[in-house]
Amino acid sequence: MLIETEATPNPATLKFLPGRTVMDTGTRDFATPEEAEASPLAEALFALGDVTGVFFGRDFISVTAAPGVDWPGLKPDVLGILLDHFSANMPLFRQGSAAGFSVPPADAGFTDDPADADIVAQIKDLIDTRVRPAVANDGGDIVYRGFDKGKVYLQMQGACSGCPSSTATLKNGIEQLLKYYVPEVTEVRAV
Repeated sequence: MLIETEATPNPATLKFLPGRTVMDTGTRDFATPEEAEASPLAEALFALGDVTGVFFGRDFISVTAAPGVDWPGLKPDVLGILLDHFSANMPLFRQGSAAGFSVPPADAGFTDDPADADIVAQIKDLIDTRVRPAVANDGGDIVYRGFDKGKVYLQMQGACSGCPSSTATLKNGIEQLLKYYVPEVTEVRAV
């Protein structure tokens, strides 16, 4: 089995492509070892001690190294864990964990106004069709979190979370796209 690797815009994160489907639907972001307990694969990656984030996409896994950790030393260990996992056809999640999908938690501060339903539908459509595929190519995901008085709130995940270029991506890319197609949008903010 060959697992390809790709650099991402985030120098702390590498994207690993096992040549097969990782998640049939949705994505899953693990930001702590406690969250990773739902997945034997994520838990094994965090157990290396030098991993601070694991993200499962449709056909890739993004792994974020701790500050100061060099990828040349960590990469063989990550590849070993991934090879063992996929060669043995191990389950991605523990049975009964209900962890096979990611549903962003509700935030009381981001409740959409029903009067903005058409605007929100346009924003979500643009994010799903134009933004998410590009962000997935970089080893991450972006999740719609809310729309309030012209401001769109988005959450960056995977390689995009904490990436030095994520602010530029939000402001110069996503914000301009949304403003162009949805004139009601005045600003995009990360949450």
